[in-house]
Amino acid sequence: AARMIDLDRYFERIGWTEPVSPTLTTLRGLLHAHMTAIPFENLDVLLRNPPSLELADLQAKLVDRKRGGYCFEQATLFHAVLERLGFTVQRHSARVTMETPKERAPRTHMLLSVELPEGGFALDPGFGSLAPLVPVPLDGTEVTARPGAAKEMTYWFERDAGEWTLKVRTADAVIDAWVTPLTPDHPIDFVMGNHFTATHPKSHFLASLMMRMFVGGDTVRLLNDQLTVDGVPRQLADRAELQAALLQYFNVDVDVSRLIVPGVPAWT
Repeated sequence: AARMIDLDRYFERIGWTEPVSPTLTTLRGLLHAHMTAIPFENLDVLLRNPPSLELADLQAKLVDRKRGGYCFEQATLFHAVLERLGFTVQRHSARVTMETPKERAPRTHMLLSVELPEGGFALDPGFGSLAPLVPVPLDGTEVTARPGAAKEMTYWFERDAGEWTLKVRTADAVIDAWVTPLTPDHPIDFVMGNHFTATHPKSHFLASLMMRMFVGGDTVRLLNDQLTVDGVPRQLADRAELQAALLQYFNVDVDVSRLIVPGVPAWT
């Protein structure tokens, strides 16, 4: 399946011009380039257009149409790229635990792991604002993303009873982001998770507009009608302001007139 990916178009999308070989240096660079070029967004879910995980559809959307996507889309695309480049890469599902105890959190997150001579690393290109811009070692070693920046974050794994929890230290707190048994999952498992995430009445992704873009040392975030740039929140007055913000900050051109956003009653 990975042979279907057009690497030249993908590299152009993420601005990658370096040589590629299955090394940790390449992995770090590719992940950072991917995550600073392709935004996290759930617009299709709110347009009642459940995202496809077929590689041809992902390439058309995230690469050719310069859209973003959420975890299932981004991790599936990135997996195909890494596989094509000769990395030893696996797909995994996880339970997001930032706001929900793991016993009640469905497996609605997708991440990747790569095995290298230096050890195993987790990659999470499709998480929200807390996503690590760097590969995170699976052995518990701490790693820092954007060191020295106002939004510096440190990541590590805590292992307990066969489960890996991604820990995130921000300026304000230590957060349990998600938990996974790190067993390899199959594409059909993510089709199931994607279906729940995009269509189930209790899915967070049907309730709120969620977007993030990494720009330099800052994270641009959009939650419903609140846009946060350089740490300063601003309320968007209407759909016209939303349309303008999508273009300006996320480089996304979508007709927002049909968006159904329960989190903003005036927009529903």
